[in-house]
Amino acid sequence: MTQFYDARGNIYGVISPEALREAGIDLPLGAAQCAASRQAWSRAAIALCCDWPEGQRPAGSKSHRSDGLLIGPFQSAPPFDVLIVNTDGTLAERSGNGLTIFSQSLLAQGLMPAQGASLRVHHDKGGAVETSVKTAEVGGVKGFWLDLGQPGFGPSAVAARNVEGREFNGHELSHVKPLAQLDPAWQHSQFVRIGNPHCVTLLTNVAELPGNSQMRQSPWAEGLTRIAYAMPTGAGQPCSEGINLQWAALESAQRIVARVFERGEGPTASSGTSASAVACAAWRVGWVTAGQVQVIMPGGTAPVLLEETDGELVRVRLFGAARLMG
Repeated sequence: MTQFYDARGNIYGVISPEALREAGIDLPLGAAQCAASRQAWSRAAIALCCDWPEGQRPAGSKSHRSDGLLIGPFQSAPPFDVLIVNTDGTLAERSGNGLTIFSQSLLAQGLMPAQGASLRVHHDKGGAVETSVKTAEVGGVKGFWLDLGQPGFGPSAVAARNVEGREFNGHELSHVKPLAQLDPAWQHSQFVRIGNPHCVTLLTNVAELPGNSQMRQSPWAEGLTRIAYAMPTGAGQPCSEGINLQWAALESAQRIVARVFERGEGPTASSGTSASAVACAAWRVGWVTAGQVQVIMPGGTAPVLLEETDGELVRVRLFGAARLMG
C-alpha cells in the first residue's frame, strides 16, 4: 500500500489519497480540504503508514520507519497536488527530498511529463507552495531539478521574534539566545525562507558541527525541540510556527558541510530545503559565490544552484534523485 523511497538518506512513504480512504482514513476529496482538516486524520495516517510493524523495528532505529508521508497525487495530470505529513502529524510547506521522491513516484507511475511538472504542496499555514520540477542528469545520476524560487532573508522572512542583531565577518546576522544557551559556539544565525522557514547557524570550523547522535541526547534534544517545534510540542520561540535548524561550516571553495534538525522530525540525515537554505546563508556571508554549491550532509551531498542578478540572489534550484526501497 505504502511505497518507501530514499533520497540522500531521507526516507518518505508515498501513498495515494484513494488508498488511504480504502484503508479507513477519512480524507476529504481535495488537497486543500485535507490540509485544513489535518488534525482529524494526520496522526492516524502516520500510524498506519509510517509506524514500524509489530516486532520489526530494528535496534537503535528511529521511532518511525520514514521521515514523513507524501499523500498524492490528487490528479492524473499536472499540476499535481500533494501533502507532506511530518511524523508528528503536522504538515510541511515544502521538502526538497520529499518532492524529489514524489517526482520519482510520478515518473514510475507514468504521470511525469517529459518537460516536467508543477507540484503544489498544501498545508495549514496559508496558501499552497508551488515548485517547478524538471527531469535532469547531473554527474551521471538521473534525477530532478527543483526550482525553489527566490529566498527571503532575516527575521522578518520567517516571522522570528526576540532576536538580536550580531555581526559576522562584516555581515549582519541574528543572535538566537536559546541556541547560544545550548552551545556558546552557536552565536551567529541567518534566517532564510525558501518556501519554508530555516535558521542556519554559521560555525568557523567543521569540527564544531553537532552530530545527529548528540542532538538526540539530553540536554540538546529537549532544548532543540523547544526551539524548532511549534507549540504545544515546542515553545514556538523564536518562530511561532516552528523553524528548521541547520549548522554549517565552510569546507573548501563552493563546499559547505551541514547538519540538520527539522521541526516535526528532529535530527535527520539530510534535507533538500535545508541544504538550499545553507547554500543561501553561505552566499549571504560571502563564503560561496553564485553557481553550483555542494552541501554535504550525513546522508549525502546536495547540489544547489544559486542564480544572482545585480548582487541579489534571485533563484535557487536543488538537484535530487530518489530510489524505491525494497
